[in-house]
Amino acid sequence: MRKTLTATAFVLAAALLTGCGGGEDKPADESKGNGSAAPESGEPKETGGTTVKEGASHEVTIKVEGTGKSNVMYTLDDSDFAQVDLPWSKTATIAPRGAEREVGRLVLVTPGTTTAADGTLVAAGCSITVDGKTVVENESGPKGKPCSYKLK
Repeated sequence: MRKTLTATAFVLAAALLTGCGGGEDKPADESKGNGSAAPESGEPKETGGTTVKEGASHEVTIKVEGTGKSNVMYTLDDSDFAQVDLPWSKTATIAPRGAEREVGRLVLVTPGTTTAADGTLVAAGCSITVDGKTVVENESGPKGKPCSYKLK
């Protein structure tokens, strides 16, 4: 009975290792592709014989309201997490590409905390503006929420 359990455990371990890549490590440089994931220019790029189409460009502004300093995480034309002086904003021109034209491209800003007038810590307010029109706005308060929008 013990030999059967040991043999079964060995076979399962071998199957798991084989199924998960066999534990073979590759240097970081080899695991990366030779080209960038997104083209630097706004022109369509040939990928596998098809052209990636680009949608209409939109000017998108994300804002975080409040005073003092706060941590901010955002996804716009790039993604970052930084400590900023409030009020803070960032603007970019974005054109959805490929499948983003149908399902949308996520624009997100998650503000950290700021000090309210009474000295308590509250979530900073945030907003997203697309082509001059505010599409999402969350006020500062004890139950703050991130601002997110799918740009199509």
